[in-house]
Amino acid sequence: MSALTTPAGPHAPHAAAPACSGRARVAPSVRALARAALAAHPIGLDAVNERARLLDRYDRCYLVRAATFQDIAAHLTDPHRDEPFRALSIGGRRWFRYHSVYYDTPGLRAYHDHRRGHRRRCKIRERLYQDTGERQFEIKVKGGRGQTLKYRRRLAERAPALEDASRAFLARTLQDAYGSDFEIPGDLTPSLVTDYTRATFVAEGQRITADAAMVCRDADGNEVHGARDLLLVETKSHGHLTEADLLLHEHGLRAADFTKYASLAALDPALPANRWLRSLKETFPGETFPTGTFRGETLPAAGAAPAVP
Repeated sequence: MSALTTPAGPHAPHAAAPACSGRARVAPSVRALARAALAAHPIGLDAVNERARLLDRYDRCYLVRAATFQDIAAHLTDPHRDEPFRALSIGGRRWFRYHSVYYDTPGLRAYHDHRRGHRRRCKIRERLYQDTGERQFEIKVKGGRGQTLKYRRRLAERAPALEDASRAFLARTLQDAYGSDFEIPGDLTPSLVTDYTRATFVAEGQRITADAAMVCRDADGNEVHGARDLLLVETKSHGHLTEADLLLHEHGLRAADFTKYASLAALDPALPANRWLRSLKETFPGETFPTGTFRGETLPAAGAAPAVP
């Protein structure tokens, strides 16, 4: 199996306990995630979709240390609250293994469009939910108000991610989002694979995802591991700052200008990535990144955070 192959199908191995990508000890981030999920009351997938499906949403990403995450999660899931956050539970599981393959052009158009802040941009990926075998072909675009719009179609067990139906779905989605003059990327190849463990916490109209033990690989077989005590926490809502955002702020955290697709720069330091440099250094502390700036880019001031819609 190649570095960028998805182990599709319902017989993909299940995780009976938190895994840490083959390392001997479970990462502190995974322990924190599991403890938080087990402490919360459960909620099923159908109820999650009713209360907080959020395919049209604003995302805010935070880089959170394991101990801080446990404190924040304990507050949000406290059963004595009026409306505590609940942990997604499917078949008795409360944390899940995600495997994503991103697709891009040979020149990494999607990567550079995002890096340059182009409004008309997209991310294209195949996602495998390893504990169930479900596969989805997903497209993310930006809406007119700067929100994230996610579109998806389910893939059959052995179907190629870029089958004709997926390419037609991609073309329709991008033209509907950006107009007929938007150039549909045609020469797509796998560019990045990410693996991580996720737990999801839900309240009415808002959702929090917490990702731990992230491992990224590129087409050349290079591999990088995220910091063992770091979680990527995303708040998802219809636009307003959520209670979770405010609580994260109280702990001295601000939304980071970061996306998992930026991990390509950790695998290839020659890629310009100044807008993500601070977050990359925190996420991948063992990697080396260029310190200069590239044409058309500036490095954000220390402590700066992206504007909140």
